[in-house]
Amino acid sequence: MSYKTVSANKNTVTKEWLVVDATDAVVGRLASQIVHLLRGKHKPLYTPHVDCGDHVIVINCDKVRFTGKKWDEKLYIRYTGYPGGQRALTAKQVKAKSSTRLVEQAVKGMLPKNRLGRQLFKNLHLYEGAEHPHQAQQPKEYKLKY
Repeated sequence: MSYKTVSANKNTVTKEWLVVDATDAVVGRLASQIVHLLRGKHKPLYTPHVDCGDHVIVINCDKVRFTGKKWDEKLYIRYTGYPGGQRALTAKQVKAKSSTRLVEQAVKGMLPKNRLGRQLFKNLHLYEGAEHPHQAQQPKEYKLKY
């Protein structure tokens, strides 16, 4: 008997649309499950160098939570590009500006830092409330594991 390793490519991949409810979900644990879906690791034909994951719609991003004292102590640091241009915001300040930003940055940090990671990030759709404009894609409900 001979066995052949089957690799997925962009023509053989079937992409689905999944809805994840982020109500009372811990940000890091939520992000790790979203990345799992975006990469396609839950599919039997997972191939590391191919975008074989699904489109993920995350609703209720404004109801996520952190454990411990992270709301006040976790810092989101960025750099403007100018001398002395390092800026830092706490998680509470970031949420006040845009609550989708917390989930967005957590997911982006877990994706590969290359062309594939940038392509996978485009398959993520974040919304603060319970409404989303993707009803035409007939998304399936995805239950979080923890």
